[in-house]
Amino acid sequence: MSKKQNDQKRKSPAAAGCSALGIFLLLAVIAVCIPLTLPKLFGYQAYTVISGSMEPEIPVGSLVYIQPSAPEDAEENDIVAFYGAADGSMITHRVVENNVLAGELTTKGDANKTKDMNPVSYADFIGTVRASIPLAGHAAQFLAGLPGKITAAGLILCSLLLQAAAAGIERRHASADQSSMD
Repeated sequence: MSKKQNDQKRKSPAAAGCSALGIFLLLAVIAVCIPLTLPKLFGYQAYTVISGSMEPEIPVGSLVYIQPSAPEDAEENDIVAFYGAADGSMITHRVVENNVLAGELTTKGDANKTKDMNPVSYADFIGTVRASIPLAGHAAQFLAGLPGKITAAGLILCSLLLQAAAAGIERRHASADQSSMD
């Protein structure tokens, strides 16, 4: 390959920089969205932990993945999710005892000194915690709101604009190279 042909194929640093930044932004958005969406394809539900009752095992702000399961299959020391009696909020605690005959679970938060006052009815059982990602719940809550959706859309738009800018810079660079060869 001649020096002129090699020079023609070399990308301009500005175009390469724009392209790399655009790809980075797009990959960052995808990387944040994958833990929020992919598990749903496999039947898992994702929730954000908002209290410290399961610390240090599951810190506040963690994203927990719940696999729907039969409450009678819950075993001692399993971490499960269920609806709270008073307000219907989702609670994640550890099983202390499963009373199959009564259709109830006795649970306790790891950070709590005593068992939960009220047993969990099988009707309020959601499923078993299969995984958790610390701090990812904060991102999930942000992206679920309007500001998060606008931010994600803006980053994707910036990525596309950077790719378009890289293509434009490269065309001008190639045109300038062609003119200098004539």
